[in-house]
Amino acid sequence: MENKTTHVMSTSPLYNLIYALVSQIPAGLVTTYGSLARQIGCTARTVGYAMAALPAGHDVPWQRVINSQGKVSPRRNGDGDLIQRQLLEAEGVRFDARGRVDLGRYGWEADGGRTGRKRTEERS
Repeated sequence: MENKTTHVMSTSPLYNLIYALVSQIPAGLVTTYGSLARQIGCTARTVGYAMAALPAGHDVPWQRVINSQGKVSPRRNGDGDLIQRQLLEAEGVRFDARGRVDLGRYGWEADGGRTGRKRTEERS
């Protein structure tokens, strides 16, 4: 699969840093708002605000950022959470009966890549 370069430019250098880091998450893996926040030195809420501020037509894989419970965070308006889950499932990410992703299997950390035991080539 082709590795995309982030083409989103924000007036916020912090948001641009968040977008660049999110763009490194491989398809089929996820990370949490908090994990990204620790890597960047901001709050998880700030990461969430940055994801919500993405403009239409961007190429940042926003769907790969979930909450610390391993769940897709509900949205106030629209069906963004349903779309997020569908995009992740299309990448091979599986949800349990409670709507949670196994972060041990599908988790990604910016400081070294994989946290879990699942490998990209094992995906079916």
